[in-house]
Amino acid sequence: MSAHPLDPRHALPVVLAGARGHGRWHLENIRRLQRDGHVRLVGVCELRPLDDEELTGFGAVAQSDDLAGLLDATGAAAAVICTPIPTHTDLALTAAARGVHVLLEKPPAPSYAQFRRMADGAAAAGAAVQIGFQSLGSHALPAIRRLLAEGAIGEITGVGGAGAWVRDEAYFRRAPWAGRRRMDGADVVDGVLTNPLAHAVATALALAGSATAEDVTAVESELFRAHAIESDDTSCVRISTASGVTVAVAATLCAHTQEEPYVVVHGSEGRITFWYKQDRVLVRRGAGMAAGPPALYGRTDLLRNLADHLRGEAELLVPPAATGAFMRVVEAVRVAPDPRPLPADAWRAAPGEHAERRVVHGVDGLVAVAADSLCLFSELGADWALPRPRPSHGDLHDELRTR
Repeated sequence: MSAHPLDPRHALPVVLAGARGHGRWHLENIRRLQRDGHVRLVGVCELRPLDDEELTGFGAVAQSDDLAGLLDATGAAAAVICTPIPTHTDLALTAAARGVHVLLEKPPAPSYAQFRRMADGAAAAGAAVQIGFQSLGSHALPAIRRLLAEGAIGEITGVGGAGAWVRDEAYFRRAPWAGRRRMDGADVVDGVLTNPLAHAVATALALAGSATAEDVTAVESELFRAHAIESDDTSCVRISTASGVTVAVAATLCAHTQEEPYVVVHGSEGRITFWYKQDRVLVRRGAGMAAGPPALYGRTDLLRNLADHLRGEAELLVPPAATGAFMRVVEAVRVAPDPRPLPADAWRAAPGEHAERRVVHGVDGLVAVAADSLCLFSELGADWALPRPRPSHGDLHDELRTR
């Protein structure tokens, strides 16, 4: 079925699939865009319907736990999908098969094969897909690219990314798939670099000019976990690109203090730091001197951009192709050995907002140094990240004998 044509005189009719958890952000964003006349919420797909208070200001909204039926009943032109990671591909294709365009929450899929199935299927159906990397809508990105093109920091020597966040045990209990690599035989890959701090990876790759799958030539990963989870909460990756620019991103959910995540572009004559949640940019030249105060930029909302695109007024900012490199990283994490549990002396327990949390000793600084040096944790001397020595025959004999 071909995609719905959009009358530029009317607001884009939208269905939201997944309105709780992070989906609440999308609900509020749709509310804002509806007030401005850009979109109109016509349906909510949830296992448990929203109540009247949650839908205040929206008017009549159809609700169902069946996305296909809801799209058919409402005639929606677009679907915002913010559901568990393993459901992304099938739900996006359900919408595309009905000619419904999609804003798909990140990560777009738990594997590269699922990503390709989604992207190729939507393209064959003629449906536009926007991937929900909100940082890629920042006006700072084209501004940084202009600075780089003008030689503001000389030749690019690499791009680093750092994220030091605090999450307690309740965070990993928020949903059955949280903190999982697999569930019921399906890939999930809910790791620190592939979900909560995925923007750091995608944004670093974008500023390196290496956003497509073909731009990635190799991925090195070091995955660890302090919490009692299946997936990783403290990890780093180093990505080799076809252009020769190295990208390294380090992140943790076990920081002592939560900090704003950032991407730093290293140059032969300076650096540019981009705090992507704040749309804030600082240029340093020479020996660390800041070239003026930080600059603040605006941001284009991705659902608004999708609506404008469907009216023929704008190019899509984050089509699937623009996240192909990120999905190569997801795939590398997916097929990597399971994350290594950190030894008990590498972390301490501390009170969290809702439950106990775990703080990895010195990880805040380690993450920053990794972004600065483009090194992996093991190369920076973290004891818990060093390769484990293989046991000698005698050690193995003793280990087997004592089991």
